[in-house]
Amino acid sequence: MDYGLRDKTIVITGAFGVLGRATAEFASQHGARVAMLDIKTAPQTITEPALAIAVDLADPTAAGRAMNAVRAQTGSIDALLNIAGGFAWESFAETGSIETWERMFAINVRTVLAATKAALPHLIDSRGAVVNIGAAGAVQAGAGMGAYAASKQGVMKFTESLADELKGRVRVNAVLPSIIDTERNRADMPDADPSKWVHPSELAQAMLFLASGEASAITGALVPVMGRV
Repeated sequence: MDYGLRDKTIVITGAFGVLGRATAEFASQHGARVAMLDIKTAPQTITEPALAIAVDLADPTAAGRAMNAVRAQTGSIDALLNIAGGFAWESFAETGSIETWERMFAINVRTVLAATKAALPHLIDSRGAVVNIGAAGAVQAGAGMGAYAASKQGVMKFTESLADELKGRVRVNAVLPSIIDTERNRADMPDADPSKWVHPSELAQAMLFLASGEASAITGALVPVMGRV
């Protein structure tokens, strides 16, 4: 599939993690200019031709500076892929803490809000797209999943609301993965069958499809990416 990404500027948050790296690589292979944003500094193993910026996306001022820097160096921002986030499993009744809920909302919701707010003026100029990450497990939360699921529901409802607000100007969608096949998930779930999970490259393709002109009629969608679970 030709994703129509050539010479488009794609901003990826959480870009130095497993999914961020896979998405940056896929976008670069399809001719996009990639801006990789992460709270960590770029590892030396980064090989994709990309602009790398270390930034705390929970800080709206820092997020604004980062987006302005991307626009200044590339000329546009055509899509924002909000991959930055985190996970926590915790039994609320036994060992749970309010701090875990606050941390999940800071990592999963506040970063999305700050990055999106900072990128919106540029995305409106380019009639671009935002792609967020919700979670299939947030539709009905299991035991220990409350804080994580609630934060991802926040992302999902933000996606729907902003899509309606910006209809005709910026498309806003989200993917809802099941379990992503990463080394950490394999270590945490040694008895599971990872062949049923979503490979990072598969989720990257889904996100970049939603960011591309091929999805020009799609906005406000929460797209399950379940793999074979």
